[in-house]
Amino acid sequence: MKPDFPLDDADRRILAALQRDSTLSVQALAEIAQMSPSPCWRRVKALKEAGVIRAEVALVDRRRVGMPVLAYIHLSLVDHSEMTIRKLDDFTRTQDRIVECATITGADDYMIKVMARDPEDLERFLMHDLLALGVVRSSTTHFVLRQTKYTTAVPLD
Repeated sequence: MKPDFPLDDADRRILAALQRDSTLSVQALAEIAQMSPSPCWRRVKALKEAGVIRAEVALVDRRRVGMPVLAYIHLSLVDHSEMTIRKLDDFTRTQDRIVECATITGADDYMIKVMARDPEDLERFLMHDLLALGVVRSSTTHFVLRQTKYTTAVPLD
């Protein structure tokens, strides 16, 4: 698939550096990108305006803020009506503890990634919030025992 915004080598260097540290000064970024500061700043501005750079955020360590439990939950819906799908989509958008949600292929319809304080907190969320919606036929929860890789960086090759 052809990208919406073709990247050259300088764009790739800029994006790779910003994905590692979005607080870099224009001067530091320009050095990494092997260009002068003004053209570098214009490139970053163009990448933002094109929507290639969507946001600059702080990555918070979930364990240090009391959310050590991480689980992937596969969901199968009771039906595939527009109302059912809209109800689940609206719910997932409003729940902070759901950090990812995707429709998937295979036996299940959705996969969500959920953070919780402890297993009991996750159970309360499942029973009192998610399953109480009345749109989930079945769910399978997979607790993350150890996370061997975590990144938000998009490959730029």
